[in-house]
Amino acid sequence: MQPYSMKPSQIICINPVFLPTLYACMEKVRLDKWLWAVRIYKTRSMASDACRNGRVFVNSQPVKPSRDIVVGDNITVRKMPVIYSYVVKQLSEKRMSAKMVPDYLEDNTSLEELGKLRVQEVVFSKRQRGTGRPTKKERRQLDDLRED
Repeated sequence: MQPYSMKPSQIICINPVFLPTLYACMEKVRLDKWLWAVRIYKTRSMASDACRNGRVFVNSQPVKPSRDIVVGDNITVRKMPVIYSYVVKQLSEKRMSAKMVPDYLEDNTSLEELGKLRVQEVVFSKRQRGTGRPTKKERRQLDDLRED
């Protein structure tokens, strides 16, 4: 008598090497999980809050966090002052390393939008660590720079 009554074709074994391929075959995924998985938001609750507050759009429509997305959807995320635009290339429910993110999304954010981040860096000058608060004279100079 055989110890197992299962045929070899019935035994399912998932090799960890093929897990990314397994997730790539998914048909749909919740939006909040995908936003968290591809590192657009740091936590899944932040992704859900952004969806509920109308800062995330799928194909130009405001959506709830439970919305299922599919490959090819256009996702727009408003993180002030920039409006980011992405196209879904693959689906995943598991958070991944930053190196793998380009395989799962295509960043279509315009250069004008990304330029807004550089403008913000110029307006808010950085102080050296450990220099303390600005003196009255330094504060007046900073105010003059911001007014120009």
